[in-house]
Amino acid sequence: MAAPKQIQTNDALIQLMTSSWAAADGSPTPLGVTRIAASKAYNFSIYSKHSTRVRLLLFSAADLVNPVSIYEFDQFRNRTGRIWHMSISENELRNAQYYAYSIDGPPPTGHQHEWNAFKAAKILLDPFATAAFFPPAYERNAALGTDSNAGKALLGVLPKDEPLFDWEDDVRPRHAGDLIIYEMHVRGFTANPNSGVAASERGTFAGVVEKIPYLKDLGITAVELMPVYEFDDSEPNYWGYQPINFFSPHAKYASREGGQINEFREMVKALHRAGIEVLIDVVYNHTGEGNEQGPTFSLKGIDNSTYYMDSPDPNNPYPYADYTGTGNTLHCANSAVRQLVVDSLRYWAREMHVDGFRFDLASTLARELHDVDRLGAFFDIIHQDPVLSQVKLIAEPWDLGEGGYQVGNFPVLWAEWNGEYRDTVRRFWRGDEGQAGGLGYRLTGSSDLYGKGGRRPYASINYVTAHDGFTLHDLVSYNGKHNAANGEENRDGTDENLSWNCGAEGPADDPAITGLRERQKRNFLATLLLSQGVPMVCGGDEIERTQQGNNNAYCQDNGISWYDWRLDRTRRDLLAFTRRLVALRRQHPVLRRRQFLFGRRIRGSEVKDVSWFRSDGKEMTEECWRDPHTRCLGLRLAGDAIPEMDVQGDRIADDTFLILLNAHHDPQPFLLPAHRPGVRWEVVLDSRTPDGRRRHRLMKGGEAYDLDGRCLALLRLRARP
Repeated sequence: MAAPKQIQTNDALIQLMTSSWAAADGSPTPLGVTRIAASKAYNFSIYSKHSTRVRLLLFSAADLVNPVSIYEFDQFRNRTGRIWHMSISENELRNAQYYAYSIDGPPPTGHQHEWNAFKAAKILLDPFATAAFFPPAYERNAALGTDSNAGKALLGVLPKDEPLFDWEDDVRPRHAGDLIIYEMHVRGFTANPNSGVAASERGTFAGVVEKIPYLKDLGITAVELMPVYEFDDSEPNYWGYQPINFFSPHAKYASREGGQINEFREMVKALHRAGIEVLIDVVYNHTGEGNEQGPTFSLKGIDNSTYYMDSPDPNNPYPYADYTGTGNTLHCANSAVRQLVVDSLRYWAREMHVDGFRFDLASTLARELHDVDRLGAFFDIIHQDPVLSQVKLIAEPWDLGEGGYQVGNFPVLWAEWNGEYRDTVRRFWRGDEGQAGGLGYRLTGSSDLYGKGGRRPYASINYVTAHDGFTLHDLVSYNGKHNAANGEENRDGTDENLSWNCGAEGPADDPAITGLRERQKRNFLATLLLSQGVPMVCGGDEIERTQQGNNNAYCQDNGISWYDWRLDRTRRDLLAFTRRLVALRRQHPVLRRRQFLFGRRIRGSEVKDVSWFRSDGKEMTEECWRDPHTRCLGLRLAGDAIPEMDVQGDRIADDTFLILLNAHHDPQPFLLPAHRPGVRWEVVLDSRTPDGRRRHRLMKGGEAYDLDGRCLALLRLRARP
């Protein structure tokens, strides 16, 4: 068998293999590959500022090593500014199904901002490819070094002449006040054989569709999918936070080969029909190419100094800036990089009908000259875009660099993962001192963080657990991380989890310990779903998913990360408890106000929109808030003090609720606040029981409610029969 031909820079070989100059000049816009039906041609366009030679490689399915055609771009005919472009008729494709680029340019200069990394022998994936193909012989290590990776490299898929996807009557749900987010991993959600999903669809977009009845029954109104952009899962990369391409869905999340684009669309359409929005977790702060020792898949070989930030250290200019902990940082201050990111966002919003985005390490996107600038060009472009300004924008408001922690500082139109909420609620239920003041802000939408600048409570994405860290079950079962299975000698993952194991590390048989753990889970879920702002439930927490104490399961594509759908009595009870909470939140607008609560009095009454009480029934004083030993408090939410209108323009009125929280280990009698004559307090929910239900007589103001230790109760005012 003859040895495969190698892609080389030898001029004689190029002349031999390059097709004749039948190709037209092409257009610099749009970037990527575009099929032009009218002229039966394909337009190819790629940005590369510093390159000196660009070649287009076309491959057939029969031979993924040797191109069926190689087209070289002429610097005069096929270049406009920094964009190389060419148009090729369908007749010239010669049965090609895939494409890639080979790009050469000057060597590194040794100066900052001019650190090229061209490797002419490397086959490079188009950053704008809408589908990527992993050949059977794909090998990650082939992307290292300078040798050819022919036959082992990722290729772009040429768009086919096929009917447009039929979105039918797809309508975006557009939830606002009733937004409840469910964070989930596409594969982990249904990968387990006990998921009830057909074997061929487990761990795929189609598998999510099969589980929509479960999501609808749970009551959530949006799913936030962990990264679905193409990534290399041959490395430890189960979570998908090492993207290779920003336009193509991950091929292995499709149940049928080559069907990832339309299968993703089918999933979105089905979720929309169920009234569920689709948010996706996007990673634009770095790529899977890593640092100077990492692989060359795409951007690094196309135009390294354009796409990546160099180190801010003038004495060490070559290594990459790393604000992400992954080896490189995308240079979003560069206009070409911003175009790549914004075009990607538009594609997913317009062509894939995605309803919003959660931006991983979003502070990195605002770094200009290495400092975070919340008034930077990136935000201006998003806010002015007629498409992107209308979708949900959620920031993870930090990165790993100096000045990267920006909770509360993102501009209007943006919501944020509220890390302060997570930490305060964990500390409070753990029993830490000095948490009352912070908890007051967190329960009422974090006005201290989001009240400035015109933002509302829904700017706060409240959460207790997420993919990164302990699951809810592990949060109450482990004091320390147990990450040995990751192969890093337990060095990875955070050391401070703000967790409490309730008296034993890991699995326990003591009924006192297991009972306390279940109550703590209910406390966390109730706090989350009764707080102002937008709650985000970490997928699987409602059925007690455990990672066996692993708080960084990024590499665990197995039972450690997958949902276990075998529900015993305890897990069924927690699921039922969660469903009740979700239903309560959706039914009662007083639990999800669109404006902040400031203790305003109702006209003609002494009752305020929100009031805080001590366990003796008296209102909280400044001294109480500052007392480090305050672990028991109540807040009353007045349903008849909502100065908001519904979509019909009618004033919103609701029940009045009282939320009692006791983080003491001992029971605490709580004197119920007085209200107008003729009404009584009704117990709606109490975390002491598995399903949250507690038979109890109606109580009048001034009576003592027996609030158990480590317990939360919800009461509602109702007229006396």
